[in-house]
Amino acid sequence: MKHKLLPLSETMHYILLALREPLHGYAAMQKIEQMSNGTVILAAGTLYGAIENLNKHGWIEPVGEDGRRKVFRITAEGFAILEMEKNRLDHILSLYEGSDLNDKN
Repeated sequence: MKHKLLPLSETMHYILLALREPLHGYAAMQKIEQMSNGTVILAAGTLYGAIENLNKHGWIEPVGEDGRRKVFRITAEGFAILEMEKNRLDHILSLYEGSDLNDKN
C-alpha cells in the first residue's frame, strides 16, 4: 500500500515510536528529544500539526485526557505503517553491508 505520507519523515517516525505508550504532546516532545539523543527537538507547532495529520489518517488516536491535555496512542494501523517502514529501512541498511563507502569503484 502506497500512502502519501510514506516514506515517513524523521519527525513522523519519532512521533509514532514515542506514542507506543499513551502520551500528551509535551510528554511526546520530551520523549522524542530523549529517544533521539537530543538531535530532534520539535517545536510545539510542528508536533501538533503532525499529531493532527497522524490522527486524521488513523495512525494514532486520542485515548483520554491528562488535565486539559489530550493523550494519544498509536493504533494498529500505525503499527503496520511502522512495520512497513522498518522493513524498508532494513533493506536500505542491508545495501551498506559488505560495501566500503570509501571505495569509489
